[in-house]
Amino acid sequence: MDIVKIIAELRSQRAAIEEALIALERLAQANGKRRGRPPAWLKEARAADAKPTKEKASLISPEARKRMSEAQKKRWASLRKANGTAQ
Repeated sequence: MDIVKIIAELRSQRAAIEEALIALERLAQANGKRRGRPPAWLKEARAADAKPTKEKASLISPEARKRMSEAQKKRWASLRKANGTAQ
């Protein structure tokens, strides 16, 4: 094994890690509100951290929804008839 080569590789990895740390520190210091749309990577990171939301169950049964729809259609039909407009 070439120890010199390993040392050079470790130093390049250390430099990359230091750059990443600097970028993260800048983000941490920017506590104020940003103007404009956040970058896509930041939006994805926040979405990954957010808790998944549950879908709300429908409070109205399909049968009740159908009855409501038919009643509304009747109301519109009577209104059209009263105004003398037909569609």
